[in-house]
Amino acid sequence: MLALGKLLDLTLAGREPAEKTQLTVGGVRMRWLGEGALEVRPPQGGDNGLDLLLSAGIHGNETAPIELLDELIRGIARGELKPRARILFLFGNPEAMRRGVRYVEQDVNRLFNGLHEQSGGVEALRACELERLAASFFSLAERYRLHYDLHTALRGSKIEQFALCPFKEGRPTSRHELACLRAAGIRAALLQSKPSSVFSAYTRDKLDAEAFTLELGKARPFGQNQQVDLSALRTRLVQMIEGREPENEDDSLEGLQLFSVAQELIKRSDSFVLHLAGDVENFSELEKGFLLAEDGATRWVVEQEGTRIIFPNPRVANGLRAGILIVPAGEDALQARVTPAG
Repeated sequence: MLALGKLLDLTLAGREPAEKTQLTVGGVRMRWLGEGALEVRPPQGGDNGLDLLLSAGIHGNETAPIELLDELIRGIARGELKPRARILFLFGNPEAMRRGVRYVEQDVNRLFNGLHEQSGGVEALRACELERLAASFFSLAERYRLHYDLHTALRGSKIEQFALCPFKEGRPTSRHELACLRAAGIRAALLQSKPSSVFSAYTRDKLDAEAFTLELGKARPFGQNQQVDLSALRTRLVQMIEGREPENEDDSLEGLQLFSVAQELIKRSDSFVLHLAGDVENFSELEKGFLLAEDGATRWVVEQEGTRIIFPNPRVANGLRAGILIVPAGEDALQARVTPAG
């Protein structure tokens, strides 16, 4: 196997490869772009026009998707996978991966869309570098741009595998891409209603890619992901990489639950209190009228029937999101969304 197929090993060891560019026996070009970054180009004449960015490890302890990308990279290096797409593989936070922690100083996934410029430290520099790598990769004209940012969650979930669909002014979420995600094992999609600072929001808003954050189960250490079933996603990614997605596939969303954001909980002070058990699962339903959280004089009360919560975390730093309240949405929510006035 080519040495560049061991990108994960190189990243965890903090080493550079001796050769920065290698060719597989089938003519696939693999190029090391920097720590945790590998570009793959198909053989001349075999390119189908897809630019596919696959990122994982933005949070260093979310290891199942890191292992999935490692498997794909090794398959390409051995000649078992035969890419027809250009691919950029990114391991987002190498130092956190080496330490087995979510992040070292601050959450990289809160530093995109330029927010790294308002901060400092190793993770701010890494967010800037990831933006640069993505912008360079998606700079070619007349190509189809797609980004999957792969994660696992801190807690269990009543819907284990789900997608977050970043907001872009005036541009609806692609029904076709949602149907592809459904075929990849994703069972719910959250349609976001305003800009955000996560990696997929940057690539969608600034680089005009179809981009999604995929939550794929619960975070576990390396080698302990037997309970995280990524087989459907792996099959789909192999099809995309090799350019052999089913030709007669329809855009049905049957089996994919759609949700929209009803409210975000922003922690403003150390007085913030979340009135939920510490082990509450994502997508847990909350009763209308329930006092969910308090922060000084601010109170969050559940206002709609069918409201659920995802990502509850009262331990975030002040100024960050401590949870999202979501409600079921119909397919009409896929229409172009605009930022509310004011």
